[in-house]
Amino acid sequence: MSIDVLGIDLAKNVFQLHGVDRKGTMVLKKRVMREQLLQVLKGIEPSTIAIEACTGAFCWARQFEEIGHRVKIIAPQYVKPFVRRQKNDGNDAEAICTAARQPHIPLVPKKSLEQQDVQAIHRARQRLVNHRTAVVSQIRGLLLDRGIAFGKSIGRARRMIPEILVDMGNALSAMARETIGELWDLLCDLDRRVVIFDKKIEAIFKESQTCQRLARIKGVGPKTATAIVAAVGEGAEFKNGRHLAAWLGLVPRQHSSGDRQVMMGISKRGDQHLRSLLVHGARSVVRTATGKEDALNKWVNQLLERRGFNRTTVAVANKNARIIWAVLRTGEAYRAAA
Repeated sequence: MSIDVLGIDLAKNVFQLHGVDRKGTMVLKKRVMREQLLQVLKGIEPSTIAIEACTGAFCWARQFEEIGHRVKIIAPQYVKPFVRRQKNDGNDAEAICTAARQPHIPLVPKKSLEQQDVQAIHRARQRLVNHRTAVVSQIRGLLLDRGIAFGKSIGRARRMIPEILVDMGNALSAMARETIGELWDLLCDLDRRVVIFDKKIEAIFKESQTCQRLARIKGVGPKTATAIVAAVGEGAEFKNGRHLAAWLGLVPRQHSSGDRQVMMGISKRGDQHLRSLLVHGARSVVRTATGKEDALNKWVNQLLERRGFNRTTVAVANKNARIIWAVLRTGEAYRAAA
């Protein structure tokens, strides 16, 4: 039995396999339990294994490669069009196999254990930041219900909430004051935990020469640099800088037909966290560009006059994504245009 491409529908316990030969003829269709999977694959000659990007995909990819197979990881949105009829494990595995045999389907970059560790830090930190934002919003809502208002800035919240709690002349009852005090303690604890993750990211940044090269790009700091390297490594899965920018969702969506070409807002595909970091960094570049005469800031100011703040911000984020790819692929330090 000669298998060219083997599609595997990953799951918690039961895995569906669908293998085809070079002509595309099905030669294997099998369900195996989790503890049997590696043993079954060891009995198959080295071939291309295709899996969907999901929880556990990178871990399985490393194990499959250790026993001699080549691995392709495909994003779910590129697999879905190939699902025939109803959705079940067999059809899903067949769709993964079919998608892997298409020459134009982009692959998800593989990640090492170290990259996943850094991503885990970023994701945990972002969870705390999101929770902190929710806590501040709840405190603002509870206070507004008692006629006490302050601005949305989290810095202002840190200044105002302690003053409100100690002010006995406001409309807060003893119970409400105690409730908001507990939420304030939670907010302070979240701040402390976010700082811990910030220090970990800073330590990773200082140990990585690649991250430090990326941080020389305007609008890219330690968080963006470490997150990018954790997500794409050396950028080998991308043909060029525009390919990386498209993967991050920083290129326009199209709705075109015939001679009519319509360019819409950015696609917002890919990793939302990476895109947010690049956009936040680009926003700082645009805000500080006024009055500066170097080539980058001249371009930013000219674009700002023509297209406005938001579009200029996205354009700078797109440009930075392309520069990041070039720095990753060449291994050279970024040199700003004169």
